[in-house]
Amino acid sequence: MAHKRDWLAHPTADRWHQKPTALMGGIAIYTGISIPLYILSDFTLEKSFVPGIAPMHAGPHAGAVLWLGVTLLFTLGLVDDFLKIKPQSKLLGQILVALMATFFGYRLCWFESMTLDTMISVFWIVGITNALNLLDNMDGLCAGVGAVASFFLAMLLWDTNFLLAVMSLILCGSLAAFLVFNFNPASIFMGDCGSLVIGFTLAFLSICYAGFSAPPHGIAKYACPIMVMMVPIFDTSLVTFIRLLSGRKASMGGKDHTSHRLVLIGLSEKKAALALYAIASISGLAAMFVDRHDTLSTPLVLVPLALAILLMGVYLAQLRVYPEKEFSVLRDKTFTPVLMELTYKRQLALVVLDFWLIAFSYYMSYRLRFNIDDFKFYFEVFLQSLPIIIGCKITAFYAMGVYRGVWDSFSFNDIYVHIKATMLGTLLSVVLITYVFRFQDFSKGLFVIDWLGLTGLVLLTRGSFRLFMDAMKRSSLKGDRVLLYGAGRGGEILLREIMNNKHRRLVPAGFLDDDPMKAGKRLQGYPVHAAKEDLDALLAKEEVRGIVIAYINPSEQKMARLKEICRKNQLFLKKFSVCIEDVEV
Repeated sequence: MAHKRDWLAHPTADRWHQKPTALMGGIAIYTGISIPLYILSDFTLEKSFVPGIAPMHAGPHAGAVLWLGVTLLFTLGLVDDFLKIKPQSKLLGQILVALMATFFGYRLCWFESMTLDTMISVFWIVGITNALNLLDNMDGLCAGVGAVASFFLAMLLWDTNFLLAVMSLILCGSLAAFLVFNFNPASIFMGDCGSLVIGFTLAFLSICYAGFSAPPHGIAKYACPIMVMMVPIFDTSLVTFIRLLSGRKASMGGKDHTSHRLVLIGLSEKKAALALYAIASISGLAAMFVDRHDTLSTPLVLVPLALAILLMGVYLAQLRVYPEKEFSVLRDKTFTPVLMELTYKRQLALVVLDFWLIAFSYYMSYRLRFNIDDFKFYFEVFLQSLPIIIGCKITAFYAMGVYRGVWDSFSFNDIYVHIKATMLGTLLSVVLITYVFRFQDFSKGLFVIDWLGLTGLVLLTRGSFRLFMDAMKRSSLKGDRVLLYGAGRGGEILLREIMNNKHRRLVPAGFLDDDPMKAGKRLQGYPVHAAKEDLDALLAKEEVRGIVIAYINPSEQKMARLKEICRKNQLFLKKFSVCIEDVEV
């Protein structure tokens, strides 16, 4: 029907898809949600949300409010899909629906002030609704992430409010069914009439969890809704922040979302969507852990998750997705010094990062060393000694030259320096702890666990910088595809030269080598092929334009064979060499 009536999303410069695709998939999503939701809901005004826990005033059943909200936003999205209403008009409609939900008493209950809590709740509903709308930028992304989030919301609500859990599963099932047709390559898009419905449903159900179903300890009420919605929150925050820094309107479309940046570093569209599904799943599992454990245990998952998300944001923000002219204009903006601090003065960021890594590692060592009952006693000891631990280790890091290294070239020598730094920091900590506290109420095993944990965390974060920089360099290579002849040291040096010098205009497709033992293996992620195999078939398969020789002194026989192959297949032949010459002084 969409193709017959021209309900199609046509390719444009600021959209990702490459062919006309059917719209109005939101009709199917809304139908899959609204019919069972209507049957389950009680539309009488006397029903309170949870027996014994009345909201601000007696109001409709949660299902009735949810059904009314999704119906209104579906209508709003449908009108927008057909008539393209103004962004401010669409925002106004979302605010009115959010106000309706808070009027009936459905709030986050994050603050004692009802006024503040109501305002934050409206902001949450509108923000999450728009975040899912913005997330609908690649095949299967919004539907898949929404399905994952709704599944984990159902798990969070299962023990406390079974009916709300069923409502979450209704959304999950509807999105899973739609994903069959929406996953790459998509045959239909949901449009605003689908994404707005998904966003409001997730926002409303997460409010119900925070306001009425969260466990009594405080962290879960705040952390779990955010963690379940981590992917849309992260994507919206990243896009908004970078667009504002780049002098662009936050509301305008573009190919600068998280999914697009993942494609830029080398992932396919399918893998980019699956990667974000995985992040949403990990964050959802972390939310379940926080929901089921006490406040003292939750930092074990909250801190690593927050750190991983922060580093991911730092990595992806460095990708150049806007035209060079727009980036150049940025240099004249008043906020340029802030951006330059973030981009170039990275050592300051490393000090802040290490501050949190040291604190988290020390906390984690206590949780691993002592059971929950003992930890409650030793928690005061942890708090008293934490400033000493941080001070000793930051000082050791500085003294060992940790902050004089370069992020892009993290090597085995840097690993050795970091291991020495963490060991020195641990020894200094033990000495000072012994002097101040006489080592009373401390454990030797505690410091061993702390050293191992901190060393692992530091090496993992530093190594991730190197891995991301390499991935970013490879993804940005442009030029002629070539095979590198020689998979030894010379080939490795040649590969580094190609990756670090874009002016070469070469893109490696793999290696050739005379050693049959290397065939089938990989060097720096690139496949190694036997030089004696059928090269004509290999060259046709890889679609290369030339061969670059990495051998220092190739034999005449080898050169003659390569020249013949290149003439036969109309390829160019180049030779790489590293030359050290004497200079007269």
